[in-house]
Amino acid sequence: MTPKFEHEFHENSYGFRPYKNARTAVGKAWSNIHEGYSHIVAIDLETFFDEVDHCLLLNLIYQKVKCPLTLRLIRKWLRAPIQINGKLVKRSKGVPQGSPLSPLLSNILLGELDKELERRKLRFVRYADDFSIYCKLPSDAKLASKAITKYLVDKLKLKVNKSKSGIVKPSNFTILGFTFAPTYQKGVKGEYQLTVGEKAWAKLKEKLKEVTRKTSPKSLSERINKINEITRGWLTYFKGSSIVGKLRDVDGWLRNRLRYCIWTDWKKPERKRKNLIRLGVDADHAYAWSRTRKGGWRIAQSPILNTTITIKRLKQKGYIPML
Repeated sequence: MTPKFEHEFHENSYGFRPYKNARTAVGKAWSNIHEGYSHIVAIDLETFFDEVDHCLLLNLIYQKVKCPLTLRLIRKWLRAPIQINGKLVKRSKGVPQGSPLSPLLSNILLGELDKELERRKLRFVRYADDFSIYCKLPSDAKLASKAITKYLVDKLKLKVNKSKSGIVKPSNFTILGFTFAPTYQKGVKGEYQLTVGEKAWAKLKEKLKEVTRKTSPKSLSERINKINEITRGWLTYFKGSSIVGKLRDVDGWLRNRLRYCIWTDWKKPERKRKNLIRLGVDADHAYAWSRTRKGGWRIAQSPILNTTITIKRLKQKGYIPML
């Protein structure tokens, strides 16, 4: 099916398409903002995959696909019952997620939205059901928001989440995990640097926190391997954005989490004393710290572990610093 539809998809549609990805979508949004289109209409589609109208979607597919067997298979797949509270319930609308077919069907339906946006000569960026419109004037943004919301509800029969939709400036706008921060340089006005949104930082810390939870039964090497896997993927996605300062803070926090895990793994005071001596601490200080009543998190941030379980030693165990 893809070759029949792909050539008709709009160039500003970036989701699940060959030679296009989330970063190219963000780059296009950044380009629009720097060209003066800084009034952004952000429209949130409420539970998009659960609201797709089957008749409308099948009619769009039929325009290109005339094979009765293919259409029958798609119809049966769309209407396959779902299990709710142990009972099978017939599906009258919506697209099942997790299949290779789901992204294609979403692009087929929302391709109609792209055509409407192009007809109105609006600048936009769409990644699957995540899309935004870029205008130069607030009045243009208001008109676009009203017209496109009406089109989505009346023509495509989709729900719009009004509480999460609105007109925003670049500094309050988030697209695919990225946001835009104004540059405060002398003589430079209207320029924005690419940064990472707060939700993306929070998700990263939550994942790292889960791996470095002291009660989680993992060895140090297992923790480090998992951390490297998480940070490698995250940094590959967000590379090129202005995150050095925040990244340094997260990296320091993460190393302290690892030190906390190591301190907890040592368990008994005598083992702590011997390990501190092996790391170069003199006997008196090793004894005093091994018997301290301070909490583990406080110990992890103290000089006794910061000067012994150093970045160099963690690297020797396989740890790759985020910076």
